[in-house]
Amino acid sequence: MDLNLRDKVVIVTGGAAGIGRATVERFRAEGANVVAWDLTTDPKVDVTDGASVQRAVDDVMTRFGRIDVLVNNAGIVRDAQLIKWKEGVAGMMDDATFDAVIDVNLKGVFLCTRAVVPHMIKARSGVILNASSIVGLYGNFGQTNYAATKAGVISFTKTWSRELGRYGIRVNAVAPGFIATEMVRAMPQKVVDSMEAKTPLARLGEPDDIANAYAWLASDAAKFVSGAVLSVDGGLVLGT
Repeated sequence: MDLNLRDKVVIVTGGAAGIGRATVERFRAEGANVVAWDLTTDPKVDVTDGASVQRAVDDVMTRFGRIDVLVNNAGIVRDAQLIKWKEGVAGMMDDATFDAVIDVNLKGVFLCTRAVVPHMIKARSGVILNASSIVGLYGNFGQTNYAATKAGVISFTKTWSRELGRYGIRVNAVAPGFIATEMVRAMPQKVVDSMEAKTPLARLGEPDDIANAYAWLASDAAKFVSGAVLSVDGGLVLGT
């Protein structure tokens, strides 16, 4: 299938590793002009800093003259229980742990989208793709901050699809399940085995599985899809 992505200008946040890197490679394989934003790229782009994001958008517009697709992939994990109670002593998620995840995973999506959308409105076309997660749908033990951001991204997606559709801009989210990124592969084998056991297809997903979903949603094959949350999780319903 020709996805008609050749020469499209695509921004992928968090594009240096894992799902982000696979997404960059997938769009490049389709002939797109892809710009990866990350703290390790040159220039460095900090999605939590509005000025950094705006400079990066201005640079893309100077180089290419338009932005066709924004993939809001950047995200971090800082897990902790809300309260961890043991023998009358409470440990808890501290403010810094909560705020760090909110800043990258939620505010970062807001800042990047806000900076890009005016250019898409002028062009009367564009696609915004947001990285949610199965935990945004079902919650997860020890992930108060992460689950909240991924649920918030779904709300962004639903709201922006209503606000921006009149300008020809589509907004969708992808909700990955357990994916075999470098971070996951570095976990203890018993944890990886547990993830596989919870997934009906009995394996972890690959970063390419998510990249393929992004490419399809960005393409003309999905031209009437907006406001959707596409689960790519091997049939997993968390907690069952």
